[in-house]
Amino acid sequence: MSKRYSPPDIENLTVEQQRVADAITGGPRGEIPGPLSVWLLCPELADRAQRLGEYARYKTKLAPPLTEIAILTVARYWNSEFEWLTHKKIGLAAGISPEVIESIRGRELPVWQTPDQGTVNAFTEMLLETRNVTDELYVEAVEALGQDGVVDLVGIVGYYSMISMTINVFDVPLPEGADAELC
Repeated sequence: MSKRYSPPDIENLTVEQQRVADAITGGPRGEIPGPLSVWLLCPELADRAQRLGEYARYKTKLAPPLTEIAILTVARYWNSEFEWLTHKKIGLAAGISPEVIESIRGRELPVWQTPDQGTVNAFTEMLLETRNVTDELYVEAVEALGQDGVVDLVGIVGYYSMISMTINVFDVPLPEGADAELC
């Protein structure tokens, strides 16, 4: 166990921590994953962030494969092993090819299954690397996703960057039996 990873004892949560834990486990996640368990140390942050995360993961205008391309790109950018391993499985289940996922992991240009996957990846990479996107890429993204889809994509990138920073700063351990893939 990492010296930095010290979530609250699930058996001894405060009333406020328990309320947030119940909201997390009662939602679509069904469990409290590593970074959210860290956030429980600050229940108001945990509550607000987990609601944003529920939207970013399950309710945006983007189709699940596009959401997962964005999340995997963010996880790769931050070298966030926990997030990568979690969303690699989800991405495969959403229909992203193993070759595309491996290309993202290897920082290589994938042969995209659809053009909008390439747009989501390029937008996410450019936003993370330069803190903005070019006018040309913005127009391409709006044409592919709609303006509301671009707003959702920026929200996904922001939320999963926060998740990845939490994982990295608090050294959230990998799931039992998992091996690192990004180093």
